[in-house]
Amino acid sequence: MKSTLSIGVWCIAATSLLAGSARAADGLLIVEKTTVNGTAQTTQIQIEHTRMRAEIAGVGQSKRAVVFDGGQQVLRIIDPDKKTYSEMTKADADRLGGQMQDALSQMQAQLANMPPAQRAQIEAMMRGRGMPGMTAAPKTEYKKIGTDKVGQWTCDKYEGFQNNQKVAELCTVEPSALGFAMSDFEVSRQLGEFFKKMMPQNADQLFTIGKVEDQGFSGVPVRRTFTVAGRQTTTELAEVTRQNFADTLFAVPAGFQKEDLPGIAGRGGRGR
Repeated sequence: MKSTLSIGVWCIAATSLLAGSARAADGLLIVEKTTVNGTAQTTQIQIEHTRMRAEIAGVGQSKRAVVFDGGQQVLRIIDPDKKTYSEMTKADADRLGGQMQDALSQMQAQLANMPPAQRAQIEAMMRGRGMPGMTAAPKTEYKKIGTDKVGQWTCDKYEGFQNNQKVAELCTVEPSALGFAMSDFEVSRQLGEFFKKMMPQNADQLFTIGKVEDQGFSGVPVRRTFTVAGRQTTTELAEVTRQNFADTLFAVPAGFQKEDLPGIAGRGGRGR
């Protein structure tokens, strides 16, 4: 049975195997180009069997490293400029997800008591800001519409729809075209599960590995485009290589101060 790979707002899975001289490299280096409303940036992602790392642009285009430890089920955000880091456990993510769902339920109850015209106006405003409305976002349904070319790869092109409205485009290749095994991305599946309760409406954009009948398309996306609240984001695979990575790449540097993430209090203020 075929598998598929769908990706979250800050990282993508795809790679090609390169022959190693002494021994095969265990890690995957993925370089992708992301364009948001005409502004482009390049992201590097390092993936190993139980951990992964990506660099993202923060406020003022400063770089922050996001590291996911699948063994410990901990996500860490490292700010090299401020010499600080924050962390979120799976329990934290589940708790925040529950709080968000509770808040949404309360909002839905309030909206239900409003006049229809006022309720429609507020729901439209919420959708315009990328917030969920009265109901959860529907599953994206994909339709294959032909083929295209992304870099060196000829790919199958899909369009994604929610409530008959186009919200996404994908162009995919089979894993064999990239030379990797789906088992290389077990940690990415864990990352998708990590955020499942917290971001259910963005499941299509997270790292997940599933069956074709569940995901709606076949293969690995080498280009994906999503439109949310009028903001279009396109990500293309630029480079894929197999490498070995030092443990320090996934670790918080010595001396960095721990800070709490919003909504996760009482565990910060400790240096390493």
